Amino acid sequence: DIAVDPLEGTNLCATGQPDSISVIAIADDGQFLNAPDTYMDKIVVGSESRGAIDITRPAAWNLAAVAEAKRCNIEDLTVVILERDRHKQLIADVRQAGARIRLITDGDVAPAVAACKPDTGIDLLMGTGGAPEGVLAAAAVRCMGGDMQGQLKFRSREEALRAEKMGIKDADRIYALNELAQGHVMFAATGVTDGSLLDGVKRLKGGKMTTESVVMRASSGTVRWVKGEHHKAG
Repeated sequence: DIAVDPLEGTNLCATGQPDSISVIAIADDGQFLNAPDTYMDKIVVGSESRGAIDITRPAAWNLAAVAEAKRCNIEDLTVVILERDRHKQLIADVRQAGARIRLITDGDVAPAVAACKPDTGIDLLMGTGGAPEGVLAAAAVRCMGGDMQGQLKFRSREEALRAEKMGIKDADRIYALNELAQGHVMFAATGVTDGSLLDGVKRLKGGKMTTESVVMRASSGTVRWVKGEHHKAG
């Protein structure tokens, strides 16, 4: 199985905003959820909070559970949420619970991965984004020892019917991390613009360029950060 997004965060790249990445994930045949082109409600946390989340519970319940797992106050948590009208109630609930919010305009794969990296200042990702991007995020979360749950959210009857033809039998199913990405998973991403996870492409004098990438492997738990220098041929 191969899941790929050549440019996650197209609008972010076009406007020079953070967290645009190029990303690919691979696994044994049949080990990724065959996600239809629809939405997915997601919750992502790092390894400290593994097993503490429940996507069927209110935001305040999950924030309290994560705070307890991380031995901190809810006020110390930062939640990444896509800035969309559909998330108005979620944003209000998170604010009422006392957690900080980092609103993003596009691209929720990099923030999902950043939630599993201790030094990013991101503790959770919550809300609805693309389902294929959810599978990409799940691959990385598995490699980093985090936790994730997802539930498909269809925007139309046509999307639901297309998903059924793709093998989705239960439209209301809650997918655990190991159901989104199973087996020997590998994940790789390269930063396009600077972000919470990776530095973006830098153009230097003389035609030289620098990049930062991350390569992960679930079977060994290995995460490698790769700094690259690229020189113009000739």
